[in-house]
Amino acid sequence: MFCAFVLVRYRRFPGRMIFSGMVNAPLVMPEVVIGLSLLLLMVGAQNFIGWPQRGMLTIIFGHTLLGMAYATVVIQSRLLEVNRSIEEAAMDLGALPHQVFFLITLPNIYQALLAAFLLAFTLSFDDVVIAEFLSGPGVNTLPQVIFGYARRGINPTIYAAATLLITTVTVVIIGYSIWVARQARQRQREIAAAARAGLKALRRGASPEAMLAGSGGVIAQ
Repeated sequence: MFCAFVLVRYRRFPGRMIFSGMVNAPLVMPEVVIGLSLLLLMVGAQNFIGWPQRGMLTIIFGHTLLGMAYATVVIQSRLLEVNRSIEEAAMDLGALPHQVFFLITLPNIYQALLAAFLLAFTLSFDDVVIAEFLSGPGVNTLPQVIFGYARRGINPTIYAAATLLITTVTVVIIGYSIWVARQARQRQREIAAAARAGLKALRRGASPEAMLAGSGGVIAQ
């Protein structure tokens, strides 16, 4: 999220081109190259400082690097659509930058954050290549286990795991779609209610010309 925020809100700073290239590099590089590069990096760091040991931590590092690139693209596209005038109005009214970020920016991009999380989770859960390079002795992810069963022959465990995965993904997608549809309908109802309230207020109050004349008289007094 912070990479996308920096790339969108800070268009010019030293090293922006290098930073953008480093963030987007995993999008165009084969996973074999990413896995081998991370393996060499982890082995070099382990030989130099004795950390980290190959295992779950190194897998988390690799999947974080892969998911960060895709999440940055999703969040960056949403940030480009956010109306900056709302944030500027909040700052004009006295809001501090961190208040604007947490109270205005985050609520406007929370759907992009959720979509980025789901995309990164799916890529991490589905990955085998990077996990094969970075996993240590006795540490295997579920896709690695399923792939190992598949290489040794047909096993009923594969069918059971595939059924559970497909069912879980289907339920999550349906639930998320229903939630998004309800949020959209609720937003439309709120907009319609606000419009009706505005029309009622105009009908009960004076005409715009009379309101302007009255305000002019008050100023003249």
